[in-house]
Amino acid sequence: MNKSKIFLVLLGTFLIGVLAGVVFTLLNPQFAENLFSNLKRIFGGRLDGIPDKFDLFKLIFLNNTRVAILAAFGGVLFGVVPLGILLFNGFLVGVVVEYSYLQGESLIKILLSILPHGVVEIPAFAIAGLGGIEWYREIIKGEGTIGERFRKGFGIAMKMLGMAIFLLLVAAFIEAYITPSLAGYEL
Repeated sequence: MNKSKIFLVLLGTFLIGVLAGVVFTLLNPQFAENLFSNLKRIFGGRLDGIPDKFDLFKLIFLNNTRVAILAAFGGVLFGVVPLGILLFNGFLVGVVVEYSYLQGESLIKILLSILPHGVVEIPAFAIAGLGGIEWYREIIKGEGTIGERFRKGFGIAMKMLGMAIFLLLVAAFIEAYITPSLAGYEL
C-alpha cells in the first residue's frame, strides 16, 4: 500500500469514528450526555482560566502536538496507535456534533465550530501517523542493516512529524483566532 492510500485509510478511520459517534449518540443519548458533560468539565475547566486567545492558541497547539508525537512514535507499532487516535478523535467529534445538534444547536454553527480548523488539524494527525507507519515499513521492508533501516525510517517519520506540527500550528491559530468569530462565540 502506498503513502497516499495509507493517508486515506487514516482519514477514513477518522470519518468512521465520526459516524460511530453520531450513531452511538442517537442510540444512547444518556451515555452521550454523560460523556459530553465529562468533556466539558475536563476541557471547560482548562478553558476557564484562559485569559486570552494567545493562551488558548498555546494550549491547543501544545495538546495537539502531544497527540501528533504519540501518533508518529506509535505508528512504528504496526500502525495501530495512529488508527486508534484518529478513530477515537472521530468518535468524540461525532458525539459532540450529534449531542450539540440534539440540544438545539444549528448545524451551521456546529460545522463552523469544527470545520475551519478541522480541515487542517485532522490531516495533520494523519500525516504524523503516516510518518510512524512509514518508519515501521522501512524497518520491515527497507534495505540495509536493521540499524540503517531504523535510522532511515526515523528520519522519514521526523520529517512528516515536522510537517504535521507546522499544520497544527496553523490549525491552532485558526481555532483560537478565527473559529470563534465564524461560529459566533468569543472568548
